[in-house]
Amino acid sequence: MSAAEVHIEETEMERVERWRTEALEAAGYDPDSAAHLASRHDVDLHRAIEMIERGCSPELALQILL
Repeated sequence: MSAAEVHIEETEMERVERWRTEALEAAGYDPDSAAHLASRHDVDLHRAIEMIERGCSPELALQILL
């Protein structure tokens, strides 16, 4: 079987984390911070985004959320 024929399925958890990462990046977090926050299921996604929308810097939001 060639590498092109190998189909790796994404798990539901991976899909959720990818979606969370994309939403956090769109809100203004850098890719590494967004990925870290997305993997933390104890961090409320909506709160993390709302903090940026209300003027909190991504750096300060990370300190508060983590």
